[in-house]
Amino acid sequence: MNYDVIVIGGGPSGLMAAIAAAEHGAKTMLLEKGKKLGKKLAISGGGRCNVTNRLPQEEVIKHIPGNGKFLYSAFSIFNNYDIIDFFEGMGVALKEEDHGRMFPKSNSAKSVVDALINKMKELHVDVKLNSPVEAIHFDENQHTIILKENGHKITTKSVVIAVGGKAVPHTGSTGDGYAWAKKAGHTITELYPTEVALTSNEEFIQTKVLQGLSLRDIKLSVLNKRNKPIISHRMDMIFTHFGISGPAVLRCSQFVVKELMRGRNQVTMVLDTLPDEKEEKIIQNMIKLVHDNPKKAFKNTIKGIVPERFQSFILQQHQISDEQKCANVSKENIRDIVHAMKHFTFSVNGSLPLEKAFVTGGGVSIKEIVPNTMQSKQMHGLYFCGEILDIHGYTGGYNITSAFVTGRLAGMNAAQESTTNW
Repeated sequence: MNYDVIVIGGGPSGLMAAIAAAEHGAKTMLLEKGKKLGKKLAISGGGRCNVTNRLPQEEVIKHIPGNGKFLYSAFSIFNNYDIIDFFEGMGVALKEEDHGRMFPKSNSAKSVVDALINKMKELHVDVKLNSPVEAIHFDENQHTIILKENGHKITTKSVVIAVGGKAVPHTGSTGDGYAWAKKAGHTITELYPTEVALTSNEEFIQTKVLQGLSLRDIKLSVLNKRNKPIISHRMDMIFTHFGISGPAVLRCSQFVVKELMRGRNQVTMVLDTLPDEKEEKIIQNMIKLVHDNPKKAFKNTIKGIVPERFQSFILQQHQISDEQKCANVSKENIRDIVHAMKHFTFSVNGSLPLEKAFVTGGGVSIKEIVPNTMQSKQMHGLYFCGEILDIHGYTGGYNITSAFVTGRLAGMNAAQESTTNW
């Protein structure tokens, strides 16, 4: 069988690449090793599918800290607003939620996946499920894809590799594409987990004293070796049996992981549970409360400033018993307690493995990819898109945006190259 373009991988970037290739007149085949298309899309956004983000382009790129600037050229051709138009043009009505996140009005990822599958049918894309690829042979005039089943061979003028990274492996992202990329002469930068929960061997984690405690709208910072903040994020977090997790932690995680990759044994993090309030103002308010209620238990007097379990933990840390009266709490005690609420400092020593991460850091080096076509600089008729590239963003529609944008360009340009002579 001969094709102009073969797309390997049925995730967001692969589906978009196949559609773009077919729209540009290429005879297109999509190969997917699993029995379903769009598995990662189907579970994104808690099963509602966060298709993109409506923030201005500059902001979207800022939310892709892993080489997001590489996407400027791609965004000038197809960007997050084009993704919105693309889906609405296929009849998928979208709605905007907090922080610019765009979801289908149906609240179902299925409507997004179905629209993409129907579009491929309409464009006569040949889809082959349960078809893992054994190898790719790169040649001067065409490339040959060898399937695992019976060693079946398919030839094509252009190949788009869209098989994802190594995160969320149950969706089929098991790192298959790295070997093919290396064979074509590409460099794979070191792989590491991003958007991942962090581990800690602090005593309060090991004793599980805060396990399950959720904190809302806190500020979490990662400190460098000189104890200066590298990054801060303001969102929610949760203490777990192994460390910390939740949105703020996921966003900070890649900065922690990179520090650990530089040889640090542990990284300091600082939690501000009251980011809207000035420390001195809280201190003065607390001093007044204590002064006005000398006979009342200190614990009950300051109740409600921070969640009760967190407050109890901090009071225990500062040797203040549940029964201790306000009259017996010094101004120095109050300063220390408020400082702990505003600068709760602890160490993390690792993360959950890449298989448990939401996103893969590292991948095919972007130095070897043409930024406005997603074409390999090492091999003719070869394109990459999605998470296999060394590009990664925060959760919130940013990784899917990167996947759709790079997929669109890869498919479009693979089609154009396949219809011209090499």
